[in-house]
Amino acid sequence: MKQHLDELLQRIQALQEDVEQEYRQAREDFERRRAALADEFLRTQRRYKIGLLRFLLRTRLLVALTSPVIYPGWIPFLLMDLFVTVYQAICFPIYRIPKVRRGDYLVFDRTDLPYLNLIEKFNCFYCSYGNGVAAYAREVAARTEQYWCPIKYARRIRGAHERYPKFFDYGDAEAFRQGLNRLRRQYED
Repeated sequence: MKQHLDELLQRIQALQEDVEQEYRQAREDFERRRAALADEFLRTQRRYKIGLLRFLLRTRLLVALTSPVIYPGWIPFLLMDLFVTVYQAICFPIYRIPKVRRGDYLVFDRTDLPYLNLIEKFNCFYCSYGNGVAAYAREVAARTEQYWCPIKYARRIRGAHERYPKFFDYGDAEAFRQGLNRLRRQYED
Protein backbone atom coordinates (compact mmCIF):
# COMPACT_ATOMS: atom_id res chain seq x y z
CA MET A 1 0.00 0.00 0.00
CA LYS A 2 2.83 2.42 0.88
CA GLN A 3 4.46 1.86 -2.53
CA HIS A 4 1.13 2.55 -4.26
CA LEU A 5 0.66 5.76 -2.23
CA ASP A 6 4.21 6.84 -3.07
CA GLU A 7 3.52 6.25 -6.77
CA LEU A 8 0.30 8.26 -6.57
CA LEU A 9 2.09 11.08 -4.78
CA GLN A 10 4.82 11.09 -7.46
CA ARG A 11 2.15 11.30 -10.16
CA ILE A 12 0.45 14.16 -8.32
CA GLN A 13 3.78 15.99 -8.07
CA ALA A 14 4.40 15.43 -11.79
CA LEU A 15 0.92 16.75 -12.59
CA GLN A 16 1.51 19.80 -10.37
CA GLU A 17 4.74 20.47 -12.26
CA ASP A 18 2.82 20.14 -15.55
CA VAL A 19 0.24 22.63 -14.30
CA GLU A 20 3.00 25.07 -13.33
CA GLN A 21 4.55 24.67 -16.79
CA GLU A 22 1.16 25.32 -18.42
CA TYR A 23 0.73 28.49 -16.32
CA ARG A 24 4.23 29.65 -17.29
CA GLN A 25 3.53 28.93 -20.94
CA ALA A 26 0.16 30.73 -20.82
CA ARG A 27 1.78 33.76 -19.17
CA GLU A 28 4.56 33.80 -21.79
CA ASP A 29 1.98 33.51 -24.59
CA PHE A 30 -0.04 36.31 -23.02
CA GLU A 31 3.04 38.55 -22.79
CA ARG A 32 3.98 37.81 -26.42
CA ARG A 33 0.48 38.63 -27.63
CA ARG A 34 0.37 41.73 -25.46
CA ALA A 35 3.66 43.00 -26.84
CA ALA A 36 2.57 42.34 -30.43
CA LEU A 37 -0.82 43.95 -30.03
CA ALA A 38 -0.09 46.44 -27.22
CA ASP A 39 -2.15 49.37 -28.46
CA GLU A 40 -5.07 47.31 -29.68
CA PHE A 41 -4.94 45.24 -26.54
CA LEU A 42 -5.18 48.30 -24.29
CA ARG A 43 -8.10 49.73 -26.28
CA THR A 44 -9.91 46.39 -26.10
CA GLN A 45 -9.20 45.97 -22.40
CA ARG A 46 -10.31 49.52 -21.54
CA ARG A 47 -13.65 48.97 -23.29
CA TYR A 48 -14.53 46.59 -20.47
CA LYS A 49 -13.67 49.02 -17.70
CA ILE A 50 -16.62 50.15 -15.59
CA GLY A 51 -16.31 53.68 -14.24
CA LEU A 52 -16.32 54.26 -10.49
CA LEU A 53 -19.72 55.94 -10.34
CA ARG A 54 -21.42 53.25 -12.44
CA PHE A 55 -19.61 50.56 -10.43
CA LEU A 56 -20.83 52.04 -7.14
CA LEU A 57 -24.38 52.45 -8.44
CA ARG A 58 -24.44 48.78 -9.51
CA THR A 59 -23.13 47.55 -6.16
CA ARG A 60 -25.72 46.05 -3.85
CA LEU A 61 -26.17 48.05 -0.66
CA LEU A 62 -25.40 45.09 1.63
CA VAL A 63 -22.19 44.42 -0.29
CA ALA A 64 -21.09 48.04 0.20
CA LEU A 65 -22.04 47.93 3.88
CA THR A 66 -19.72 44.98 4.52
CA SER A 67 -16.61 46.95 3.56
CA PRO A 68 -16.01 48.11 7.18
CA VAL A 69 -15.86 44.43 8.10
CA ILE A 70 -13.61 43.30 5.24
CA TYR A 71 -10.99 46.02 4.94
CA PRO A 72 -9.71 46.10 8.54
CA GLY A 73 -8.57 42.52 7.83
CA TRP A 74 -5.34 43.98 6.45
CA ILE A 75 -4.23 44.52 10.06
CA PRO A 76 -4.04 40.80 11.00
CA PHE A 77 -2.48 40.04 7.60
CA LEU A 78 0.14 42.71 8.19
CA LEU A 79 0.86 41.40 11.70
CA MET A 80 1.10 37.82 10.39
CA ASP A 81 3.42 38.95 7.60
CA LEU A 82 5.62 40.80 10.10
CA PHE A 83 5.69 37.92 12.59
CA VAL A 84 6.46 35.24 9.97
CA THR A 85 9.21 37.36 8.41
CA VAL A 86 10.86 38.06 11.79
CA TYR A 87 10.38 34.46 12.96
CA GLN A 88 12.11 32.93 9.95
CA ALA A 89 14.84 35.61 9.94
CA ILE A 90 15.76 34.69 13.52
CA CYS A 91 15.02 30.96 13.71
CA PHE A 92 15.63 29.49 10.26
CA PRO A 93 19.39 30.19 10.23
CA ILE A 94 19.67 28.50 13.64
CA TYR A 95 17.73 25.43 12.43
CA ARG A 96 19.54 25.52 9.06
CA ILE A 97 16.23 25.72 7.22
CA PRO A 98 16.39 27.61 3.92
CA LYS A 99 14.37 30.82 4.11
CA VAL A 100 11.12 31.16 2.20
CA ARG A 101 11.27 33.85 -0.45
CA ARG A 102 8.41 36.17 0.45
CA GLY A 103 8.31 37.56 -3.08
CA ASP A 104 7.38 34.13 -4.45
CA TYR A 105 4.08 34.34 -2.56
CA LEU A 106 3.18 38.04 -2.71
CA VAL A 107 2.30 38.86 -6.32
CA PHE A 108 0.48 42.06 -7.24
CA ASP A 109 0.23 41.94 -11.04
CA ARG A 110 -3.57 42.06 -11.27
CA THR A 111 -3.53 45.76 -10.41
CA ASP A 112 -1.95 46.34 -13.85
CA LEU A 113 -5.08 45.20 -15.68
CA PRO A 114 -6.52 48.16 -17.60
CA TYR A 115 -10.14 46.95 -17.38
CA LEU A 116 -10.24 47.30 -13.59
CA ASN A 117 -11.32 50.53 -11.93
CA LEU A 118 -9.70 51.91 -8.79
CA ILE A 119 -11.93 49.98 -6.36
CA GLU A 120 -11.46 46.71 -8.25
CA LYS A 121 -7.69 47.26 -8.32
CA PHE A 122 -7.68 47.90 -4.58
CA ASN A 123 -9.76 44.75 -4.00
CA CYS A 124 -7.32 42.73 -6.13
CA PHE A 125 -4.40 44.21 -4.19
CA TYR A 126 -6.08 43.33 -0.88
CA CYS A 127 -6.86 39.75 -1.93
CA SER A 128 -3.39 39.28 -3.40
CA TYR A 129 -1.84 40.44 -0.15
CA GLY A 130 -4.11 38.34 2.11
CA ASN A 131 -3.77 35.14 0.11
CA GLY A 132 -0.07 35.77 -0.48
CA VAL A 133 0.60 36.21 3.24
CA ALA A 134 -1.43 33.08 4.00
CA ALA A 135 0.55 31.04 1.44
CA TYR A 136 3.86 32.51 2.67
CA ALA A 137 2.98 31.72 6.30
CA ARG A 138 1.89 28.22 5.32
CA GLU A 139 5.23 27.48 3.66
CA VAL A 140 7.15 28.83 6.67
CA ALA A 141 4.97 26.68 8.94
CA ALA A 142 5.43 23.64 6.66
CA ARG A 143 9.21 23.97 6.78
CA THR A 144 9.03 24.38 10.54
CA GLU A 145 6.87 21.26 10.81
CA GLN A 146 9.29 19.36 8.58
CA TYR A 147 12.09 20.26 10.99
CA TRP A 148 10.30 19.69 14.32
CA CYS A 149 7.51 17.19 13.75
CA PRO A 150 7.46 15.52 10.34
CA ILE A 151 4.92 12.87 11.29
CA LYS A 152 1.73 12.24 9.35
CA TYR A 153 -1.55 12.36 11.23
CA ALA A 154 -3.38 9.17 12.08
CA ARG A 155 -6.31 10.22 9.93
CA ARG A 156 -6.40 11.92 6.55
CA ILE A 157 -6.29 15.71 6.60
CA ARG A 158 -7.67 18.08 3.98
CA GLY A 159 -5.35 20.30 2.01
CA ALA A 160 -2.05 19.06 3.37
CA HIS A 161 0.95 21.15 2.34
CA GLU A 162 3.38 19.92 -0.30
CA ARG A 163 5.95 18.72 2.24
CA TYR A 164 3.51 16.47 4.09
CA PRO A 165 3.85 13.37 1.83
CA LYS A 166 7.53 13.10 2.82
CA PHE A 167 6.67 12.90 6.52
CA PHE A 168 6.91 9.68 8.50
CA ASP A 169 3.89 7.49 8.92
CA TYR A 170 1.95 7.86 12.14
CA GLY A 171 3.27 5.41 14.73
CA ASP A 172 6.45 4.49 12.81
CA ALA A 173 8.89 5.32 15.61
CA GLU A 174 11.81 3.51 13.98
CA ALA A 175 11.56 5.42 10.69
CA PHE A 176 11.13 8.69 12.61
CA ARG A 177 14.26 8.19 14.74
CA GLN A 178 16.35 6.88 11.83
CA GLY A 179 15.27 9.44 9.27
CA LEU A 180 14.64 12.67 11.19
CA ASN A 181 18.08 14.19 10.64
CA ARG A 182 17.97 13.27 6.94
CA LEU A 183 14.53 14.84 6.47
CA ARG A 184 15.66 17.98 8.29
CA ARG A 185 18.13 18.54 5.44
CA GLN A 186 15.72 17.87 2.55
CA TYR A 187 14.58 21.27 1.40
CA GLU A 188 15.18 20.77 -2.35
CA ASP A 189 13.34 23.90 -3.32
